Amino acid sequence: MTMLERAGLQFVGNEWIPSTSAARVNVENPTTGAVLASVCEGTTDDVDKAVQAADAAFAAWSSTPVAERVAVLRKVAAVLRRESDAIAAIISAEVGTTIAVSAAVQVGRPIEVLESLCDSALELAWDEQIGSTLIVRDPIGVAVAITPWNFPLHQAIAKVGAAIAAGCTVVLKPSELAPHSAYALADAFVEAGAPAGVFNVVTGVGSVIGDALVSHPRVGVISFTGSTAVGKHLASVAGQSIKRVALELGGKGPSVVLPGADIAATTAATVARCFTNSGQVCAALSRLIVHRDDLLKAENAAAEAAASFQLGDPLHAETTMGPVISAKQKSSIRAHITAAVRAGAKLVHGGNDVAVPEHGHFVAPTVFSDVTSDMAIAQQEVFGPVLVIIPYDTVEEAVTIANDSDYGLVGAVFGPDLVEAAHVAARIKVGMIGVNGGRINVKAPFGGFKESGLGREFGAYGIQEFVEIKSVNFTTPEAIVRL
Repeated sequence: MTMLERAGLQFVGNEWIPSTSAARVNVENPTTGAVLASVCEGTTDDVDKAVQAADAAFAAWSSTPVAERVAVLRKVAAVLRRESDAIAAIISAEVGTTIAVSAAVQVGRPIEVLESLCDSALELAWDEQIGSTLIVRDPIGVAVAITPWNFPLHQAIAKVGAAIAAGCTVVLKPSELAPHSAYALADAFVEAGAPAGVFNVVTGVGSVIGDALVSHPRVGVISFTGSTAVGKHLASVAGQSIKRVALELGGKGPSVVLPGADIAATTAATVARCFTNSGQVCAALSRLIVHRDDLLKAENAAAEAAASFQLGDPLHAETTMGPVISAKQKSSIRAHITAAVRAGAKLVHGGNDVAVPEHGHFVAPTVFSDVTSDMAIAQQEVFGPVLVIIPYDTVEEAVTIANDSDYGLVGAVFGPDLVEAAHVAARIKVGMIGVNGGRINVKAPFGGFKESGLGREFGAYGIQEFVEIKSVNFTTPEAIVRL
């Protein structure tokens, strides 16, 4: 079934059914501005149908042995792997991610995450004994996954895979800006033999569909990735019925370079982490914190690294940075750049006056220096290809700068002494931090401190976001019956 054929359909109970609304939302190609397709502007009736289907499937799925649930998910992973080239092309067309990054990160990484969730589900202790009590992990019920446009398949897999492995059934609400990888995921669940209602997809505008899903009385748990403002709102709505909520929100990642570190190498690594996916990454390292004696070297290295990016069509092999997602996003990023210049930040590279491709939503990779923590550009999540360089005089001050943020998602520390770097990393208040280039482990928990969110994704920690803990008390330890 093509994109056009699915334009008026929702995926409910393993079937593509007509939406109760004739309204549509256009999906735009950010490279050209052309309309790729349209999807349903779903309604509360669509939401109710999807939740009812998931609720009807829950009893059987939650009692299905873990090994059988995992077997379905492994088949899903196999289908996604087989279709990976086609899915990567779809994501590049919808999001603007370069095709090489789409293949490796937008599709390859989610498959890796799904496989790791399968492993973790089999390794997880679903029950444990404490004296004469058996501690049991029970799936919560119907899970709602609300995902963003920047890594559409990855964010869906992190939530859906964990919830289904846990024994929950799921309704996924993908971003209306990049929905079609969710359709590919639906096809994979059908081919994998998932029972009807275990996985459902409803498209539409977040302010309507999101609120309806979160407030639905048959929903037990919500997992949301997106802006901090929307996360706060959804948590408030969920709080009215005391639902479990996991939130993966914004970030303003610090990259602390200690004295004596290789400035060129660490700056290049930070720029790469900042500008991936045109900077549209909550886990971007967008604050480079360097000793004042190394400031000029860092500026030069950052400018050189930024200048190496080739803007253009993400489907072309020579392109290393595509567009941002929309005209609205482009306007927001440009406003941040203008405000930073007016605030006195030093423009080292890029900016709004640099020529970019005429068509599409392109922003030049931009670097600011002589930034102070009280500037908006150092505090607000730009969600675009903008790096700020902040100087420090002492390591103590570097730690203070790193922690001077409402966010606490990711960070990095680079230093010539591994022990010192590790001690500095321990003092930075983020949910995940790399030491001397340490990378993300898909079995390790991912999530943030402060306004970067609640809860964790990946591995056993991600699965446990979708379970409740039950204590079954027996008269003696010998009387315990394992279920």
